Amino acid sequence: MSSIAQRVPLLGILRREFQGYDASAFRNDVLAGVTVAAVALPLALAFGIASGATAAAGLVTAILAGLLIAGLGGAGYQISGPTGAMSAVLIVLANRYGLEGVWVAGLMAGFIILALGLLDLGQIVNFIPTAVIAGFTSGIALIIFIGQIDNLLGIHTEGGENALLKLAEYAKLDFSPNPAALGLGVLVIAIMLLWPKKWGARFPGSLLALIVTTALASVFALDVPVIGEIPQTILLDQRLSLDRIPWANLGDLIAPALSIAALGAIESLLCGTVAARMTGIKMDSNQELIAQGLGNIVIPFFGGVPATAAIARTSVAVKSGGKTRVVSLIHSLILLLAVFVLAPILSRVPMAALAGVLTVTAWRMNEWHEIRSIFGRRFKSAMFAFVSTMLATVALDLTQAIIVGVGLSALIFVFQISRSKVVVRPVSTEKMREDGYEMLSGGEQIAVVYVIGPLFFGTVNTFNSVIENLQGTKDLVLSLRTVPLLDTTGIRALEDAIEQVEARGGRVYLSGLNDPVRSYLERAGVIRRLGEDRVFWNAYEAIIAADRDHHRLRQDNGQASAAVLA
Repeated sequence: MSSIAQRVPLLGILRREFQGYDASAFRNDVLAGVTVAAVALPLALAFGIASGATAAAGLVTAILAGLLIAGLGGAGYQISGPTGAMSAVLIVLANRYGLEGVWVAGLMAGFIILALGLLDLGQIVNFIPTAVIAGFTSGIALIIFIGQIDNLLGIHTEGGENALLKLAEYAKLDFSPNPAALGLGVLVIAIMLLWPKKWGARFPGSLLALIVTTALASVFALDVPVIGEIPQTILLDQRLSLDRIPWANLGDLIAPALSIAALGAIESLLCGTVAARMTGIKMDSNQELIAQGLGNIVIPFFGGVPATAAIARTSVAVKSGGKTRVVSLIHSLILLLAVFVLAPILSRVPMAALAGVLTVTAWRMNEWHEIRSIFGRRFKSAMFAFVSTMLATVALDLTQAIIVGVGLSALIFVFQISRSKVVVRPVSTEKMREDGYEMLSGGEQIAVVYVIGPLFFGTVNTFNSVIENLQGTKDLVLSLRTVPLLDTTGIRALEDAIEQVEARGGRVYLSGLNDPVRSYLERAGVIRRLGEDRVFWNAYEAIIAADRDHHRLRQDNGQASAAVLA
């Protein structure tokens, strides 16, 4: 059984997850599943509409994601479905290419995410700085809020290519808000913000807000837009089919698919990271990506929108005492029951109420702790990366925003580490004597150069300048103990230094090489050129070797001169 589990990681994950599972654990999972479903219901409705699709599409996505992705996922605590971050990407796509574009891009993204998992690229999220992640999370929050202003005010304005252009439409002030819609939206926001957290653990404020505002709209016959008919099925009439795939326009959907895949992978892995800290159970990142990929391949054929793991719902599951993926399965079954039983009631939920839910969600999805840390401690590079990524997310799309954020962070990182120091220290005969060695040649001809930090294209100018300005010394000890890495430019700088020292009759000694640096120098032929007898563990040993070599050479020269005179 263990050998099979090693070949099929999911089996090993399931065996560990359900080890010792009993009736008590099942009861806790069921109760947690009910709680998660109560939280997920209003969000599924809201995110379905916010994605440019329908409330029914949001429900279908939550149901299928809760069954398929959870069943195959890399950890039992993950709850997947439509999310605010994903809806911010999809609404732009829906405006450009319609629902067919959303479905096809989601399908393509599913294959990309699946490939990431199969290629063991589950650690990809570690290469994105936290300031960049916080930046595009805040940018997405702005997109969600801007996209809901129409519903919040009960109006309709022209769309824009991006959130900034959409926001510019409101500056024209050529609209009249619907007081009833605005009142319902504000009431939802107030209920969600004022509802005590300890009560929200059992009955979420978002669900209470939808119940209250729907009842008010029905009782007083308020003239406000509502969700409309919700089909009592999970196989929607509007869904992807092979004959609806725009084969001629697939090239145009590659970039949106990359955006969806990037967001789906990043958000799912981040969710797993957060939940792992809460539970102490590590997620199998590659298996999670495989599950996310397969789920997003299937969902479009039912009429749903791309899904990803949801941090808020996952946190609710963990805090409610859920232990396994049974929580997600129960949550999906309850949502499925809601589709068949509550569809007539859900169809009367005011759009303004959903806009209120999304407004609060957008506010809460900001990583306020990280933002306070960045700006409170005045980390200038992180502040720059955060603001740049946030603005790029609002003005461009997610893929471009990630590229901008990561690119800027990389440039800042290169700039920061290019401040490496190169320090020259003469040999102190007194210090050597204290350490137990009497210099044979005085030590004036030996200089020790300490390179502090990486030796690469960004730092070689400082290194070269120091080497060129060395005066009055013949032998050079290069201490590379604090050099974590070097590139081909650094290798070239070392070779040039060796040539300069040897040209004036001196020798170069290396000390303090870590394994990666030594391996690189061996492959470059530098150590072979110098010889193993000039490579040492520390600068002290290298100084002794240089002193003895110099003394021996001086004696040899003296004997040769005496022989000539004789």
